[in-house]
Amino acid sequence: MASSALGTASATSEPRFDPGRLCLDLVATGHPDDRLDSVDRLRAWCTAAGLVPDPTPLRAADPGWLVDFRELRAHIGLLVRGELGGRPVPVALDRVNSLAREAPPAPRAVRAPDGTLARALHTDPGCAALIAAVARDTVDLLTDPVARARLRQCEGDNCPLIYLDTSRGGRRRWCSSEVCGNRERVARHRRRAALARA
Repeated sequence: MASSALGTASATSEPRFDPGRLCLDLVATGHPDDRLDSVDRLRAWCTAAGLVPDPTPLRAADPGWLVDFRELRAHIGLLVRGELGGRPVPVALDRVNSLAREAPPAPRAVRAPDGTLARALHTDPGCAALIAAVARDTVDLLTDPVARARLRQCEGDNCPLIYLDTSRGGRRRWCSSEVCGNRERVARHRRRAALARA
């Protein structure tokens, strides 16, 4: 995945932070505001994050799905931050493992109008199958030593975002150089200017 912090605009016309993994993308939907506050926005996130191919209607989606996705988001956030900080969270690990047991949506290849093959799903998936796909991505991330070593928490002031550092030297410090990185540079400049005036 791209290491840029802001991905393409979703169906809700919001810039998306691209943390490099599906499970981290779900965690990012909680900052700075909850972007899973309606069924339509959940459907849009599922497509924008690549959880389902476009167009997958997700006709069965209802407010109960919002509760389930938010619960998973909270458990993944606790689990990943705990692992980064060396403070395991057994309850979150147990819940993610439990949710990962369900079968994820079954993919299939279909012929697109231009003749190329495109990804589709055999059926419109249910909530449990989609939750399982995200939970399995979490398990894969945390059990892959290479990916796990690239996990970073943004160093921006009060920024809780987590991402995979895919930069060449592995020295990426912020979720976004344009947002958190720029704030840090501005704050540093102001501190230097204040010291110079004193």
